[in-house]
Amino acid sequence: MTSQETETSPEQRSLLRRAVGAAAIGNCTEWYDFGVYAYVAVYIGHQFFPGPLETVSAFGVFAISFLFRPLGSLFFGPLGDRIGRQKVLALTILLMSGSTFVIGLLPTYDAIGIFAPMLLLLCRLLQGFSTGGEYGGAATYIAEFAPNRKRGFWGSWLEFGTLAGFGLGALVPTILILTMGTQAMEDGGWRIPFLIAGPLGGVGLYLRSKLEDTPAFKELEANHQVAKSPLKDLVKEWWRQLLILMGIVVLINIANYTILTYMETYLKDTLNVPDGQEYQVLVPLLLTVVFMMVIITPVGALSDRIGRKPLFLSAAICFLVLPIPAFMLISQGTVLTTVCGLGLLAIGHVQLIGPLAATLPAMFPTKVRYAAFCIGYNISTAAFGGTAPLVNDAVVKSTGNTFFPAFYLMAAALVALVPILLMKETARQPLMQDAPSPAKSSTS
Repeated sequence: MTSQETETSPEQRSLLRRAVGAAAIGNCTEWYDFGVYAYVAVYIGHQFFPGPLETVSAFGVFAISFLFRPLGSLFFGPLGDRIGRQKVLALTILLMSGSTFVIGLLPTYDAIGIFAPMLLLLCRLLQGFSTGGEYGGAATYIAEFAPNRKRGFWGSWLEFGTLAGFGLGALVPTILILTMGTQAMEDGGWRIPFLIAGPLGGVGLYLRSKLEDTPAFKELEANHQVAKSPLKDLVKEWWRQLLILMGIVVLINIANYTILTYMETYLKDTLNVPDGQEYQVLVPLLLTVVFMMVIITPVGALSDRIGRKPLFLSAAICFLVLPIPAFMLISQGTVLTTVCGLGLLAIGHVQLIGPLAATLPAMFPTKVRYAAFCIGYNISTAAFGGTAPLVNDAVVKSTGNTFFPAFYLMAAALVALVPILLMKETARQPLMQDAPSPAKSSTS
């Protein structure tokens, strides 16, 4: 009986908890950065892009950095399938948190002119490159440690880290704004949230350096079955599954970056929140994050009982039906209606991210799992996730249609329905170790 079939011994349970914690803190660091950047985007615009397009330019840099995520996935994904998950995850958190930390030290446009936005872009590109190997690796790591019957529950803790990181990334800047004031934030207070990423990443690096590699990868090594060219095997043999993954991730990422990254700017603009009253935005967003944090692990556990596919289908239907009522509530302009509107969006979103880390890695065998998740996830993220705040902001401001984000979510749900219907159920089943590829099976 393998470690994925049972977790009876105290040593196995302790190792599993440490593995999940070390993986989740990297995701926490990643989303802390996204949350911070979203909340100080106005100050970033002032300091690095003075002019009429300050905020749009700041979000533009955010979007451009996502173009390097596929490059990072092409590098780190196959590397993780060749040398192991643990070594690569230690490297990605070092680069990811380090680049965020350096942003807090950068000179501004007033100090060095055009070189300031160039250095900011360089840091964001490095952050995007390293993130290309982070989430797919962390999800793979947890999936390969978790027992088969509880993979949904343990995998949901990775997204718990996402929500905790974003909540922290929203809370820290807002507390600073309320306590220091707008002028003090302009004078240098905006740097503090980025500097906090240094020690946060240091803790994650320490935890990851103390871990061993996953049982699945060690078994692959022991049997001398490590792929010499994981990328070639993936493209040649598993391209159909890769396309299904990318289609599902379209909805996941448009929802993720619309709700968790763009809504802060959207609420400030549409609700006309005055300076010093930022709590009118912070409170609804944090309550939404807390709501999802409370229910995400039960949702992950639910996927272990009823399956991943029913929850994904339910989520897609929610995003077809609920965005219009949600944005109608938000448009009423009160804290209560905004909380209710965001809550409707959260109902659909948590059904996606709860089972996510248990679902997508299980679509591929061990020898290409890291590369498959990283590459498929990050190509889709670069195209639709990182651009979501920019697309939403540009269309809302150019057309005045404050319901565009609702239509965008509905369109993403319509696209995702097809790959969700095509995906195979993997709940309560062992991970594939070395299986015949769909491409080979169809020609045999």
